[in-house]
Amino acid sequence: MLTEEQIYGVYVPVVTPFTEAGEIDLESYQRYVNNIIKNNIHGLVVNGTTGESPTVNIQELQTLVNASREILKSSSIPLVIGTGTNDTASTVARTELAANSGADAALVVVPYYSRPSQQGIIEHFRKAAEVGIPVMAYDIPGRAGVGMTVDTARTILEMNNVVGLKDCSGSPLLVSELSRLGSKPVLCGDDLQFLHMLGCGAAGGMLASANVHTAKFLSIYGQFKAGQLEEATAAFNELVPLMKLLFKESNPAPIKWLLSAYGEIASDTLRLPMTSISSGLREELGAYLAG
Repeated sequence: MLTEEQIYGVYVPVVTPFTEAGEIDLESYQRYVNNIIKNNIHGLVVNGTTGESPTVNIQELQTLVNASREILKSSSIPLVIGTGTNDTASTVARTELAANSGADAALVVVPYYSRPSQQGIIEHFRKAAEVGIPVMAYDIPGRAGVGMTVDTARTILEMNNVVGLKDCSGSPLLVSELSRLGSKPVLCGDDLQFLHMLGCGAAGGMLASANVHTAKFLSIYGQFKAGQLEEATAAFNELVPLMKLLFKESNPAPIKWLLSAYGEIASDTLRLPMTSISSGLREELGAYLAG
């Protein structure tokens, strides 16, 4: 079970590889995830936004959890499973699946599309937390259509079984306020703000870009913690052009294309309504690979 003390460093939210026919490609998944964990990441996140969670049904989620547990069986890396949907009952069912399948924590997003009130957000997380598995709350107003206020985040983080927060609010305000108030740990989910948010009190990052150059992101975190700020800044700035390309179009399409180009996964297939990257971005990423 994930504890607050384990929420630090670089957590990698992995993609869900699909065959060209649109089925889960377990062979690619196993090879790719094994390569990532060789870097001694601080946490593995399955079925998050980067894993195209809205298109993964509950039976497929069980398959991914089982495969991930097998990959991590000789490792101490925590396994976090994305279980949040825009329906509280569905979220509870998926959180129960994660709990019953040996996951270390559930990642639960603010309900998307419905645009609930702040009280509705709080009650949604209360129901998920009652399952009993450690819960990481996930604030991403750009996709959910609504975000947590600081007071809402504080209320949720004070709940039993809620152990931390992934902050994709797009601003350092939330992490700065929570840090000032001495809350449970916060992970930055906005890759381009990673270094800045470490300075504002974030305990680490849950970074889609860390699917690529994983070791470099780990090194940046280590340099920051060691007080080597100039070195961390220089290394981070070298990755900024790549991060900008990876988020030029909707995640995870650019990451899947790059992982496929690197031979990490067999295909960059996505499930509709997600489609592959544009020809223009393909050229830009191709130039990055060639450079």
